[in-house]
Amino acid sequence: MFRWILGGRESQSSVEKSPVLCIGEEQPKNCFTELQVLKGHFDIVRFLVQIDDFRCASAGDDGLVLVWNIETGEKLQELRGHSQQITAITTFTCNNEVTSHCCLITASSDRSLSLWDPDTGNRVQTVSDLQSSVKCLLVLERLCVWVSGGAELCVWNKDFQLQCDRQEHSDTGITALIELPKNCIAAAMDKEIMIYRFTVSTDSSVSVAMIRCLSDHHDQIRALINVSDGLFASGSHAGELILWDAIDWNNLAYEHILWEESQTSTQTEIRMGAPKPSEMSIQHLTTNGKLILAAVGNGLYVYDVGRKTVVAYRKAAHDSNVLHTMLLSDSELMSCSEDGSVRMWEIQDLPLPAEPASAGFFGMWTFGRSNKQSASQTKRVMELSNMRTLELTGDLIGHSGAVQMFISFGENGLVTCSTDTLLILWKDGERQSRLRSLVLFQKLEENSGL
Repeated sequence: MFRWILGGRESQSSVEKSPVLCIGEEQPKNCFTELQVLKGHFDIVRFLVQIDDFRCASAGDDGLVLVWNIETGEKLQELRGHSQQITAITTFTCNNEVTSHCCLITASSDRSLSLWDPDTGNRVQTVSDLQSSVKCLLVLERLCVWVSGGAELCVWNKDFQLQCDRQEHSDTGITALIELPKNCIAAAMDKEIMIYRFTVSTDSSVSVAMIRCLSDHHDQIRALINVSDGLFASGSHAGELILWDAIDWNNLAYEHILWEESQTSTQTEIRMGAPKPSEMSIQHLTTNGKLILAAVGNGLYVYDVGRKTVVAYRKAAHDSNVLHTMLLSDSELMSCSEDGSVRMWEIQDLPLPAEPASAGFFGMWTFGRSNKQSASQTKRVMELSNMRTLELTGDLIGHSGAVQMFISFGENGLVTCSTDTLLILWKDGERQSRLRSLVLFQKLEENSGL
């Protein structure tokens, strides 16, 4: 049982695993040695959101929203109301004259929006009979409004009253939304990023106007994230990573990620080539402000924001497409995949290639090798000296289906969700053992057992 949990299980797909990625049972840097399976859903679980330090909500294709205590694994609330799959979920701070607490906004394929109180499980507000399904949600706390995106862009106030809307003529509609400075937002729509500006009038009504269209991408935009107060980034199906100025919306850096297998090294070379579209599509982006981590096909790609260059990569990080990523620090990260695994990585220095046989005394003579070839070799060595690699430090295998995403609660653990309808709560085994011992000693002291 323990061997299966820690990576001794065979690969779920027919793709042969690279030997370097079979980490086995000895994983000294992997603290997640305990797990608890959380059951409650009966279809694919696609979304997880953190409510507070000890609670999260899960949602998926069964239309249910479940609230969990991540300390105990207890299901606290079951939010029923949607008749079809959940398409988006986010947290929303509800304020009254006395207190404020966290609520949940959900969107569904049944063309409705709902506001939930996770403390009581009650549905506080609902809007139905929308023109189309909502694909993404964004809360603008500063303006006391929230935005829904899909075939139309709608702006709502805290009482679920529609403030304004814009019909968007696109086959894909709006697929992602992020907040920008100066009362602006960015919306991903097919190959373009639309910049909208909000205006609040004296009677507190809100209007929205499209003021800029960014069309630097050549394929559908798959990911859109804030990097810092002054930067945001986008990634496309064609492997394009673009870094943008969040104030004037200029293109600051453009990186085209095209993988091609190196003929001389076990590490993969980043260069222009002709890979399959699925191998270079950016499925997910995450950042800590200094680095951007991109899920590219079944690989991982780490981009340094300050240097505007690649600092580490791993082409075959998983056996199937990577769906979600997280930067734990400047040197540690996590990823999950369609192959059912969650993996922990560490950025390490990449060994330089061996010196060519023609170096040294005989290297003074070309013996048929052109100066151009020699210069190319030197350039390649210089490039590799600035490159680092991703080394596998932990392999969490517990799901039998694709792991859709995960959220970290720090020392309290990690929660994953999957197409197998399950959530898994991963815990630090040593910490849990200490906590159980502490509880035992406290009970003994109370009963005068010591």
